[in-house]
Amino acid sequence: MLPFSMRTGALATALALSGMAPVVAGAEEADPLERMNRSIFSFNETVDKYTLKPLAQGYRYITPDIAETAVSNFFHNLRDVNNLANNLFQLKFEGAGKSLARLAFNSTFGLAGFIDVATPMGIERRGEDFGQTLGYWGVPSGPYLVLPFFGPSTVRDGSALIVDVNIDLTNRIDHVPTRNSLYGLLLIDTRSRLLEAEQIVTGDKYLFVRDAYLQRRDYLINDGQVSVQYDEDF
Repeated sequence: MLPFSMRTGALATALALSGMAPVVAGAEEADPLERMNRSIFSFNETVDKYTLKPLAQGYRYITPDIAETAVSNFFHNLRDVNNLANNLFQLKFEGAGKSLARLAFNSTFGLAGFIDVATPMGIERRGEDFGQTLGYWGVPSGPYLVLPFFGPSTVRDGSALIVDVNIDLTNRIDHVPTRNSLYGLLLIDTRSRLLEAEQIVTGDKYLFVRDAYLQRRDYLINDGQVSVQYDEDF
């Protein structure tokens, strides 16, 4: 289940690593646990440096691009089950319909999701998770929280993982070795897609990732209807 939760952190990290350096109003106030969070962040960075990153580099080196794309498509297809459920929880019936259509087309014509046929058809992914659902219905995020192994989160988003994990199809596989192998592959695939972008980060990486995560979550919960500010360098 670590790889599943990492997907949320990867979204924030990808934004942070894009070099946009978002400025989040009140970010310091949202992080009263900064001292503890920094310690956990440092631990996660050490784990990444000596395990995840080398594995991702090896995966990228030996895996053909077409195979990498197929693996990513497969996991995105599984993720559309969560997207469908959370769109319904938020009464976003258009988004739910698109998630259902993506599942139908990609699971059949896309050969179990290995080929993304829905996106070229104009059926874009409408990503939703239970943390977004809670935020949509007005549940406050609570303090920023860095979870061991899982990465950036908040009290609300961290608690919401319990629901998302129970919806996740991979978690319902009874054969433990198969389930763990899929989670491991998802983790490595997610990490490999961040290898180039991470070189852009400058300054305090903790603050960069924190601010990117908070801004990204606000953007997702409000369906892009937010005012984004950037620092003078950008």
